[in-house]
Amino acid sequence: MSIKMVALDLDGTTLNSNHELTDRTRKALEAAAEQGVYIVVSTGRSFNSLPPVIKTIKGLAFAITSNGSHINMVSTGESIYDDYIHPDNIERIIELADKHNCGLEVFVDGQAYIDEATYNDIKENGSPFRNAEYVLWSRKPVPDIGELLRENMHKVENCNFCFDGVEHLETARADITSVPNAQVTSSFANNLEIGGSNTSKKTALIELMKRLDIDKSELMCCGDAPNDIQMLELAGIGVAMENGWGGIKEHADYVTASCDDDGVAKAIEKFVLKK
Repeated sequence: MSIKMVALDLDGTTLNSNHELTDRTRKALEAAAEQGVYIVVSTGRSFNSLPPVIKTIKGLAFAITSNGSHINMVSTGESIYDDYIHPDNIERIIELADKHNCGLEVFVDGQAYIDEATYNDIKENGSPFRNAEYVLWSRKPVPDIGELLRENMHKVENCNFCFDGVEHLETARADITSVPNAQVTSSFANNLEIGGSNTSKKTALIELMKRLDIDKSELMCCGDAPNDIQMLELAGIGVAMENGWGGIKEHADYVTASCDDDGVAKAIEKFVLKK
């Protein structure tokens, strides 16, 4: 069957390592859209953290954000589907961040928030494991991240535990993955993210395909990280990036070039545009 929907992770996938959308990738996406293919962003970012250049892609109508917590209309930001963290888990999340002495970021209403002290430290000293410029642009600092969580406990999209090293992360993994009625994943090597009981890019894609009457055999997905694995397994064609990590290549039907070598464009040209 022909591909009718292409779902794309952003960082390390559609965007290169400088967080840029190349001309070749844009042209491939827009050419596919002109053929009637739905182009869908499927990202761990909150809606307000989408880079402005992504919203300029002609034919891009939908964005799956916060690892599947929302399906947003790109033109308006309106959410047409949501799956929030269960309110009963909020106090446990606060306790775990304190117990393991790690950074905690919270996504609410499409906005990513960060503790003010952490924000200022990154502003002054940078970060050894994250793009400081992206963090400072996309995160809004608040005096007390725990208070923010409690005030918004019924509409928390995602909680992102950030660690200063993989060994530190592993000391917390068992505690975080034991949180009930929650999905836990990673979008980069130094983090663990908690979502709602059904939150995943896969679940959001199933909902969107149902609305658009598209079969999973007509879906192509591209990704580079563990939070992309389920959607690659769902797709008729699951594409992993050459720079992919966390075992994602083992779950792919095809491995394309890296994000710095127009891997997404090459996959679309091969499987959708048939070049």
